[in-house]
Amino acid sequence: MRNIAITFSISVLLVLCAFNPVGVRSYKIDKIVIDPGHGGKDPGTHGSMSNEKDVALGIALELGRIIKDNLPDVQIEYTRKDDSFPELNERADVANKLEADLFISIHANWVANPSVHGTETYVMGVEKLDENFKVVSRENSVILLEEDHELKYDGFDPNSPESYILFSLYQSAYQENSLLLAQNIEDQMKTRVGRRSRGVRPAPFLVLRKTSMPSVLFEVGYLSNEKEEKDLNDRLNQVYIASGIYRAFRDYKQELESMN
Repeated sequence: MRNIAITFSISVLLVLCAFNPVGVRSYKIDKIVIDPGHGGKDPGTHGSMSNEKDVALGIALELGRIIKDNLPDVQIEYTRKDDSFPELNERADVANKLEADLFISIHANWVANPSVHGTETYVMGVEKLDENFKVVSRENSVILLEEDHELKYDGFDPNSPESYILFSLYQSAYQENSLLLAQNIEDQMKTRVGRRSRGVRPAPFLVLRKTSMPSVLFEVGYLSNEKEEKDLNDRLNQVYIASGIYRAFRDYKQELESMN
């Protein structure tokens, strides 16, 4: 009888240990890479008074400051903090070498129709390539400014739809979490920042394909729209936009960490 009791006690202990593993670290989101698009010899797109690279950098630095002030335990790295020109591969390498938990790339948009305005957040995907091809090819064409780009990117032509066929193989294992963050950002822009949200969209951006963690590319607005360009260059509006991205990140972090 005593042996049976001992055996039963050991069994209960093993079951409890199975549900409370010793030494297993809780999942934490504490490393983020912020990527201000373009830079240096690559101005990105432009409006009548500003370049994309400067708008993206201003908002990116403000975002990092807000995260640091409110979540001091989060490690923040930038792909650039000045008017330099990191190549697309280098941007992803920063995140991959850090083993970052999240990658946020910040850009500004442009179209020929000056009435178009609003924010868009992209995740890796090829489902609506025809619809998004102009912005995808424009952003990916930055590689044409890099030396030996044909060798570095295996002959990839950013202006050829056929070059994007292989991107279907890169449907990210982090798609679900990327979509969660992307929707958080667009919700914040619409409900708290007061911007027009044009929604979450899939697109085969090279910088997203190369990262090994949940990643999004956020288009803060259209420099081709006169009013929106002025807003995007206003310091206070940059703070509002950065605050919206911060809240989206904060909520994303809280939701995933609550699953521990």
